[in-house]
Amino acid sequence: MKTEKIMGTKRWIFWVSIGTILIIIYKFFDNFTGIGKWIANLIGILAPFLVAIIISYVLYKPCSKIEKRIKKKMKHSRGLSIFIVYAIVFAFLFFVLKFVIPVVINSVVDLVNNIQSYYNSIATNEIGESWAPFIKDNIIKPLVEYIQGLDFKYMLTPERMLEYLSSAIGVVKTIFSFFIAIICSVYILSEREKIVDSINKFAKASMSERNYAKFNRYFTSGNTIFFGFLTSQFIDAIVVSILASITLLIMKVKYAVLLGFIIGLFNLIPYFGAIVAIGIAGIITILTGGWQQALIMVIIVTIVQQLDANIINPRITGSKLNVSPLLIIFSVTIGGAYFGVIGMFLAVPVAVLIKLMVSDYIYNKNVDLS
Repeated sequence: MKTEKIMGTKRWIFWVSIGTILIIIYKFFDNFTGIGKWIANLIGILAPFLVAIIISYVLYKPCSKIEKRIKKKMKHSRGLSIFIVYAIVFAFLFFVLKFVIPVVINSVVDLVNNIQSYYNSIATNEIGESWAPFIKDNIIKPLVEYIQGLDFKYMLTPERMLEYLSSAIGVVKTIFSFFIAIICSVYILSEREKIVDSINKFAKASMSERNYAKFNRYFTSGNTIFFGFLTSQFIDAIVVSILASITLLIMKVKYAVLLGFIIGLFNLIPYFGAIVAIGIAGIITILTGGWQQALIMVIIVTIVQQLDANIINPRITGSKLNVSPLLIIFSVTIGGAYFGVIGMFLAVPVAVLIKLMVSDYIYNKNVDLS
């Protein structure tokens, strides 16, 4: 009797959910513009809470590991672990904003201001004469025209000043929203077991045992795949940035920190990121140090990237994702085409999770047939 009642409740929740989803879909297509604006406004309102969820998700494992280590010695181990993790994060952000970003910005400004002179210096030698026009027409000329086309008088009109004021207010709102997100993320981390337990209970109540087992498997696997990939890529990008910057400084390449920052940043994107980063660094080094230095730089940075791909990255990740290079290239291409840089970055863990689901489907079908 009790089992029948539970099954009846699950069916009721299932059909109510289906009905609600169908109504939402109908209203969405019935009034696409209005629904779109409503969704955009809702996302804007919920943005601090969504950011809080992302922050707490990223910091979940570090907090858990620190809490386990100090739990036996400290009474308030959870609060202390959260404080330690946030202290480390803010210290890292302070270091980046204080020392790295100013150097990168100054390098960019200096490069833009001197780009014409760099071009003139390479255009006069015999080797540079053949490919210098291509760089001039496709890189230097559009950049110079854009800078020369800026109307600074128009930028200081009353209308533009009002726009700047509105932007400044928007920045203040963003800072306030981020502050709310930090506070909410602290609460989420402090009550993480309760939140996960509530999600687990709701899933168990609204699904059959078989579907719940699938949900639990994919939720756990997806969390492991996403967290492992995202954190390892972020740490790996920092390591590559530092190694590349130090290497370029030893080589006395101009704008070494800027180029190291670019190489590390693009390293977040599998396969294509490394190629694009070397291309950008090569062009800048040709302009500032000549083709010989650029050639040596490309060779050495390629060696550094290979060391990272074969030794450093596997150590940081802990285990390989067990996915073919062809699938990675395919997923990154599709992700970039539809969702831009973020899509390229998230394409690999999504592809791995889809591969897991397809493998389970094929395995279950084969088991049923046998």
